[in-house]
Amino acid sequence: MPSVSETLTLEDAKRMLLAAETKARSFDVAYNVAIVDAGGHLVAFVRQDGALIGSIDLAIKKAVTARIFDNATANLAKLSQPGEPLYGIQQSNDGNVIIFGGGVPVVRDGQIIGAIGASAGTVEQDIAVADAGIAALADAA
Repeated sequence: MPSVSETLTLEDAKRMLLAAETKARSFDVAYNVAIVDAGGHLVAFVRQDGALIGSIDLAIKKAVTARIFDNATANLAKLSQPGEPLYGIQQSNDGNVIIFGGGVPVVRDGQIIGAIGASAGTVEQDIAVADAGIAALADAA
């Protein structure tokens, strides 16, 4: 019999998107935010009015990267520099790996159940927007 693991639901994703959008507005930056499930598949996405078109793909790929490597993309950025143990990782997965901040795994009860990716502002802002989404999920638990 196949096993079933916990994953983000659409309701979880909606809650996360709302919080991420609120944080993005505090920066006065229009954002793209993506939520993926435990399998790394898109559950929900929002593009605020005026958000950069080029950031659509980045938000989605940040979320997927965070999930497939079970690590924040900001951490991968540090580990993928020349001389570091993951140097060149961005070339894996057909070059779809994003190695700068804004992608964060979502953990519940010690298990990764999905990830969020945010893109449009500075790396620090992207991380803050993603973290706001995760915090909203934790607050609802």
